[in-house]
Amino acid sequence: MKKTLIFLLLSFIQFVNSQELALVKKNSKIGYISKDGSFKIEPQYKSAKSFSEGLAAVEDNGKWGFIDTKGSWVIPASFNNAKDFNSGIAVVQKDKDWVYINTKGEILKAPATEKIFDFNNGVAFIRQGNKVGLINSKLAVVLEPKYDQIKPFENGYARVELNKNWGIINTSGKELVEPAYAEIGNYFKGTTWARKDKTFGLVSGGKFTPVDGAEKIWDFETQDLTYAKKNGKIGFIDLNGNWVILPIYDKGKAFSKNLAPVLVGKKWGYINLKGTFVIEPTYSDAEVFSTNGLAPVKESNWGFINEAGKLVIPTQYGITSNGFVIALFVQQDKGFIDGLARVKNEGKWGFLRPDGTVLGNQWFENAELFSQTAEREKKETSVAAESPKAETKTTAKPASKPATKKKK
Repeated sequence: MKKTLIFLLLSFIQFVNSQELALVKKNSKIGYISKDGSFKIEPQYKSAKSFSEGLAAVEDNGKWGFIDTKGSWVIPASFNNAKDFNSGIAVVQKDKDWVYINTKGEILKAPATEKIFDFNNGVAFIRQGNKVGLINSKLAVVLEPKYDQIKPFENGYARVELNKNWGIINTSGKELVEPAYAEIGNYFKGTTWARKDKTFGLVSGGKFTPVDGAEKIWDFETQDLTYAKKNGKIGFIDLNGNWVILPIYDKGKAFSKNLAPVLVGKKWGYINLKGTFVIEPTYSDAEVFSTNGLAPVKESNWGFINEAGKLVIPTQYGITSNGFVIALFVQQDKGFIDGLARVKNEGKWGFLRPDGTVLGNQWFENAELFSQTAEREKKETSVAAESPKAETKTTAKPASKPATKKKK
């Protein structure tokens, strides 16, 4: 039998010319620079936000709209307020109501919810009464409201509370860890820490394994061990709950590049996976190593050392965390991210390269982190097929409980 082929013209949106832009403020106006230090969009806005998915919310004569990476208006300024795009949807304030819009500026109809929440990891909260559920970017309900709280998603997983007990779900709403614990951590390689009654341990494969003597456990980050407290001291455990580095330190932070900052007395240094000091405790504060092998350390001010402990950038800068930490080395800004570190010097903000030079040799009144953006391009493709048979930096406040991130 002959098969009749028909050609279908498929249209889709893809992201091209990916780049990173940073919002900066100069002479009281906001613009955007690229990673070569030049202005991609000259300072001209009184109020604006960072780029997300190729669009940035900016204010014009008291109203908010969205521009593209060329500075052209894509969505006219007609909203009282606007938040970032995520999953192709942004939350905006139209008159007194918060609503979802798509990248064309069209208002989308959402399932019944008592409050509009931001999208993150492809999902957003919905709230009905005292219960919280999830919708996806197609605005379809993927989890009927059933939990008392859902914390913001991190790498596709979220902590959930039900009847004062905590568990973990994924973005499909599937329970990976049943709500049965008084406290719970992030989800890393199928494992999380948890507290059951007064006992701290690890949960993997539905089984809770106590960690000997643990008084507190912190989240796993980028390596297969994390820090924990026993008898008031900090040590490190692996994914099986074994103490691989004895708890003898006063404070500690996560391993990265096989090095972790620890505090002894009043000074910070760095140990390796055997618990041996590679960089002796000499600093008043220290942060984890970034992927480029540099870590912030503090004397009176902050500078940067390499993995050998050599000070490669003098301790003369301020660094800060912008309070929007989703995952280590993704949104944290106490160090180098994709080759640049945001620092403060004499009241001005700028970006350092690993060699200590200042990006564009410029300092700004304000500078936000570089954000990945992309210009959108419509593609059309013809494909052959058999003939068929007949037949939604300043954000709207979501409900405090579901959106409050657990502090570490």
